[in-house]
Amino acid sequence: MPSTTIKRIETRLVNIEPETLRTDATQTFVRQETILVTVETADGLRGTGYSYTIGTGGSSVFALLRDHVAAGLVGRDARDIEGLWARMLAATRATAFGPLTSLALAAVDTALWDLRCLRAGEPLWRLAGGAHERLPVYDTEGGWLHLPVDALVENVRAARDRGLRGAKLKVGRPTAVEDAERLAAVRAAVGPSFELMVDANQSLTGAEAIRRARAYEPCDIAWFEEPMPAEDVAGHERLARSTSVPVAVGESIYSVGHFAEFLRAGAAGIVQVDVARVGGITPWLKVAHAAEAFNVRVAPHFLMELHASLACAVPAGMYVEYIPQLGAITTSELVIEDGAVVPPEAPGLGIAWDEDAIADLRVA
Repeated sequence: MPSTTIKRIETRLVNIEPETLRTDATQTFVRQETILVTVETADGLRGTGYSYTIGTGGSSVFALLRDHVAAGLVGRDARDIEGLWARMLAATRATAFGPLTSLALAAVDTALWDLRCLRAGEPLWRLAGGAHERLPVYDTEGGWLHLPVDALVENVRAARDRGLRGAKLKVGRPTAVEDAERLAAVRAAVGPSFELMVDANQSLTGAEAIRRARAYEPCDIAWFEEPMPAEDVAGHERLARSTSVPVAVGESIYSVGHFAEFLRAGAAGIVQVDVARVGGITPWLKVAHAAEAFNVRVAPHFLMELHASLACAVPAGMYVEYIPQLGAITTSELVIEDGAVVPPEAPGLGIAWDEDAIADLRVA
């Protein structure tokens, strides 16, 4: 048996409470259901990967992994990442493409990449491309929709004073006027050089998105994120043609092919591909390189502990979103210097797991 043969796969489900109250136009974060997968090879090397949900569906992802994915990989060579990804997709074809399958595949695929990097003795950001030694960081934690204007202003000022390069505000209040007033107050407080982004979390119709983009334009917005449901490619195309604000999409897109539709249509000015929701590092890199081919930049959604490495790996990498996710179950922290994140140099994903904390929070 080759030393790189997969001998065992362990799957765990861990619930993590959000570090702060998080609300947007469509939902409140209940908890972070974190699905952890550890792949062990015949030589005893172990790689750990993960994916997540924000409150529901974690047990379904866990069951899909346990019942239909993990066992089919035992005895296979862990180095064959593309082949193993295709094999997992084939085993779950009846449920692909969609969030449950993508989240399940991502947990295994990131574990396999961890193994690949550990075996090579290289950090993920370098082995996956090594395009940037650091990238700027923007804040999301201070911009939630339930916050009053004075709290928004205080939070964004604090992010600026910490040296971060921008901040994202949630939009989707009952009227466009409310959104615009909140945004204008923050812009007035932090000045013209600090980047501001807005995120509607798929809450708007196509017509209303065009109307609100016009209301946001005077504040010089860096991007308008998820203005309408992700399946509405034509609506995003119309919006992109009607506004000077770049349209950002990706956190609710679950396949490389769906990203291709947006890029071909000119419906995405910023790609926010999420490694968990697109099915792992393997498809994430394909999306990032496709974006580069269309001269579109990549600013990944969430998962900052992993996206710091991936965004730095690819030429199209633009920003990393500051939104802590794994503090309760890790001992490592990202290094942020002068408003930019420095990707981990440790071999593997660069995430140090706290096994005692995981055991305490494990639910399956």
